[in-house]
Amino acid sequence: MWKIAIIDDERQVLKGMKSAIPWDELGAEWAGEAMNGEDGLEVIRRTLPDIVITDLYMPVMSGLDMMERLRKEGFQGKIIILSGYSDFEHARQALRFQVTDYVSKPISLPTLKSILGKVIQELEAEEEKRIRQWELEFKMTLYEPFVEKEWVRSAAVGTLDSAYRDSMRLPPAYQYWQERRHVTVGIELIRDERAKCLSVSDWNLFRFAVSNIACEVTRRMFPDLEYTELHSTRALLIIHPGAEQQEQLEYRLDELGIRLTDSIGSYLKLVTRIGIGGVKNCWTRLSDSTEEAFRAMDQTDLRSASGHEVYRYRESSGSGAPVKVALFPVKFSYKLAAAMKASQETEAHDLVLDYITEMKKQEGISQGYVQMLGSELWGIIAYSLYESGFVLDDLFTNDLIAKEISGLVVPDQLASWLMDKISKICSSRQWKGSSKHRQVVDFMTSYIHEHYAEELTLAELSDKVFISRNHLSIIFKNITGETFNNYLTRVRIEKARELLMERNMLVYEVAERVGYRNIPYFSTLFKKITGMNPTELIKN
Repeated sequence: MWKIAIIDDERQVLKGMKSAIPWDELGAEWAGEAMNGEDGLEVIRRTLPDIVITDLYMPVMSGLDMMERLRKEGFQGKIIILSGYSDFEHARQALRFQVTDYVSKPISLPTLKSILGKVIQELEAEEEKRIRQWELEFKMTLYEPFVEKEWVRSAAVGTLDSAYRDSMRLPPAYQYWQERRHVTVGIELIRDERAKCLSVSDWNLFRFAVSNIACEVTRRMFPDLEYTELHSTRALLIIHPGAEQQEQLEYRLDELGIRLTDSIGSYLKLVTRIGIGGVKNCWTRLSDSTEEAFRAMDQTDLRSASGHEVYRYRESSGSGAPVKVALFPVKFSYKLAAAMKASQETEAHDLVLDYITEMKKQEGISQGYVQMLGSELWGIIAYSLYESGFVLDDLFTNDLIAKEISGLVVPDQLASWLMDKISKICSSRQWKGSSKHRQVVDFMTSYIHEHYAEELTLAELSDKVFISRNHLSIIFKNITGETFNNYLTRVRIEKARELLMERNMLVYEVAERVGYRNIPYFSTLFKKITGMNPTELIKN
């Protein structure tokens, strides 16, 4: 509640004001009183009221002197002057201390209510602004690591907005990029017979293990690096080598490729292919190195280590035979995954059509190649959705997908099949959700309605349904269309509205009954959702 202190040397004024102010209606409470500026100063220091109503002419210390001391000490509350004299000079001086209003005695009850109501509205607006600012700062702090991670990935695949491809826009942690050279190393997990049997969740675990192994192996040779995921079978190392000679650097990069394939194969029993892009002097050309790294994998003549699937891009390699098909341009794979995560059906359709149209321009595309592309593209889609908390097993079984892919013969069939699947997925994610997820969310909403007055957190519920907090957050948003916190707030405010309409409880009692100890924050949320503050609802 908003705290109000009254400072006046007339005891009758203090008594009259204290009884005349409609405390409950305003959502306010009495903080203290004093009969001179010096005592008033102590009361205000002790109680920190939101609003001070003060006279100017008082013994021991005047109202002006008291205000001057308060402002010098940093007091931010609202000050209303209630004086028996219409003194322009004092009013002018009072403006220096950010006085909210200057009223002459005697003051009528309607005028007093009007002034206090206006001041409290200002306080509520300022409180809401502070809350929004705090939430923004908190979110920025919370999401900063994810924003930076996404920035690195965008810079590496070439989707970074042109406005950010500027040294002045480099995040602080990556300022050193300006002084270094850069080279990317692509890692592709091969779907051999064993890998094809892995579920999407198994792939997720293996990818996590691959990232740990890759970073540990690489850091022994190149201390400055970043690692980023691309999609279900691809990942990328961004390395910033020192000033060593080109020939020595190429030798060390080849050696790194060998160690990566050996380590991942030894620990995880997964077959990998490593592609090494060209060295770039400017970080804005990172995406060129990335495309070169994965393009190199498709050209057997660029193999740089006998007995290992390690390929290094060479500038002079263009004279050889052209590659039949550029398997998956990195930017295409990244955009397709992003479109599926965002349930952007049209965007995903356009990407697939453009890709298949480009592929059809080349000759000699076999049935086996079409089916291989179908399998890989389905892997990109399935994993991207898994990252968003949506498992495709509830819609399409592995056996069904394998059977349908085996029936694909030409690129046009592949395009039609993919677009049909994309439409069904987007429709399902938008309107239905999975049956298992629906059961989880039904439990959550029931629990919220039963325990809304308690300190509820998503982490607490995640323990009850045995799903990670982040995964549960995505599931809840997909099914209900709103976040867990928004839903909880809406339930609480709706219950508060019912209690207020019964007129059996004061505003602060209702706030506490529905789970809010901070009354101003409750009032701000109430007005945001209902369009009026609690006192207005009661009045109307």
